[in-house]
This record gives sequence, structure tokens and C-alpha cells, in this order.
Amino acid sequence: MRFSQYAAEWKAGQRDLGPASVRHLDSLLENHLYPLLGSRRMDSFDHKVVDGFVRTMECEGVGPATQSNAFDKLKSILLDAHRLGLFDENPLEGVKPPQYDPKRAVIPSVAQLSGIRAAGDDSFFLVADLMSGCGMRNGEAAAVNVRNIVADDVYRITEQVNQTTREYGRLKHRKEGQYRDVPLPARVKETIEWYADKYGTVDGYLLRHPGDQGRPFPYYHIHNQWRRIKETGTADIPEGMVIYGFRHFFASNCLTHNIPITDLAEWMGHKSLDITFKIYRHLMPGSIGKAAKILDTDLPEGQGAVDYR
Repeated sequence: MRFSQYAAEWKAGQRDLGPASVRHLDSLLENHLYPLLGSRRMDSFDHKVVDGFVRTMECEGVGPATQSNAFDKLKSILLDAHRLGLFDENPLEGVKPPQYDPKRAVIPSVAQLSGIRAAGDDSFFLVADLMSGCGMRNGEAAAVNVRNIVADDVYRITEQVNQTTREYGRLKHRKEGQYRDVPLPARVKETIEWYADKYGTVDGYLLRHPGDQGRPFPYYHIHNQWRRIKETGTADIPEGMVIYGFRHFFASNCLTHNIPITDLAEWMGHKSLDITFKIYRHLMPGSIGKAAKILDTDLPEGQGAVDYR
């Protein structure tokens, strides 16, 4: 069997993928995996073939993020084949994966956040509060629903507005019906209640399509406002900040107040703790200095130094 045949069968089994993830997978297969590996027989894969694939991407100037994504997909496919017994030895053994570290997140100060969130319309203000206060993705904020306030200080994220289908759908990296409970600060709860009182709700949803209340809120409405705010300079936006900077603010606020990164990863809905660590490690309070102070325990009086040689 050729790699392209096996990959097509493997893809058919990925029934939990959402539309955006399927589109991303198709792009990696068609543009990176199939051109280099599509005609190769499955029983001919070994670590040299996989390493050659990585080096070819490097030589062709493929971006580090794309290299990492393409390698991860190849890894999933080959490990699936290995589990089925197609290889005597793991063809990934000893292969060094592409090195990709996300850029450091650009995070606004409290004063900058206050100015930015007030620079757009009321829907922009609401989305900014949900992302900076609860750590929501912008698609999750677009699906905010008053019925998901499960306690005075807890919001349950159950769905998002999918940017591909523009309809409500399951959460990223979650199966249908799964959800995340996240902290609900008092100020964000007040913003939700203020918006609901001012504009009303449709089946509990606060945000709907400006031209058709029967449709979900379009993601580009917030993006258009963000672009206008940046172009007009109506708010002090730090250099390099994107809309996700609101979400980064949430992460920074958690970590600088000593909230465990494991809790943060769960609240933000990351696929793995490694992703959270890579993006936000530099925000964690210094542990080496703290450990040095804790471990600097004086010996009892009169006890000399001990020679352990």
C-alpha cells in the first residue's frame, strides 16, 4: 500500500475532527506530505526516510510552525501503522522533530486593556471582557449564553461559533458535548448582565448576527473593529498585539497570581500542557530564586560543615 492510500484511510477514521481541523489536515496532506511521500510504499518507511522528510522541508524554506504540524500528522499516521504491525521497528525512533517555539505573547497592561476594550462598540466590549476575564477564544466569546452561568463565579463554555461553518459547533480539542468550566470574575458577570439587559437575548445567546437575529454572531465583526481601532489609533495598543492578546492577558493574570499552570491549561482549553508551557513559561514567577531561599536552611548552632567527600 502506498502512503497516500493509507493516509486516506487513516483520515476517514478521524471522525472527531471539526470542519476547520479537516481543512487544515487536507492542506498539510496535499501541500507537504503527499508531494514528498505519497507514492512511497508503507513498508519502506524507516527513521532515515522520516528524517529526510524533515530535512527537505527545512531546505525548501517551509515555516517552522508548518514543519511541526506536518511532522505531527506524519507521526500520527506512521504510529497508527506501527500499532497495526506494518513495521517491525518504530520508523520514528531517533528522529529529531522540527523545533518550533511560539512567539512570546504580547500582553496589554491593565491601563491599555481598559482603553482598548472601550474603543469599539458594545459587542467588542463584551468580547474583550470575556476573553481577558475568562480566557475564552474569540469564537467561544461569540457564543456566550446567559444560561451557561452555572454559579456566581463559574461560566461553562459549551460551544463556539465555528469560523469555517459560521454555525455553533463543539469546542476545539473537545468531543461533542464536552465543556470547560472557567472562572467568572464579578466584572465579567456584570458585563454579561449589562449587555443582556440592554439588548436582550435570543435563546440565551447575547451576540447574534447584526443583520439577522436568527444567525450566530459573525467573527469578522470583531476583527473589522480591531483593524479600525489599530488604523485610527484610538487606543494604545502595544506593538505586535493581536486580538488573542485579550486571552493572553487572562493567562498572564493567572500566572502572576500563582495560579497553577495545570489549571490555566484546562481553563484555556489547550490540547496539552506543553502548549501552555511553551507560550507562557516566561510569565511564571521565577522558581529558581524562590527555591534557593527555601533550601537555604541554616544548620543547628554548633554543628559544623559536613565533608561528604
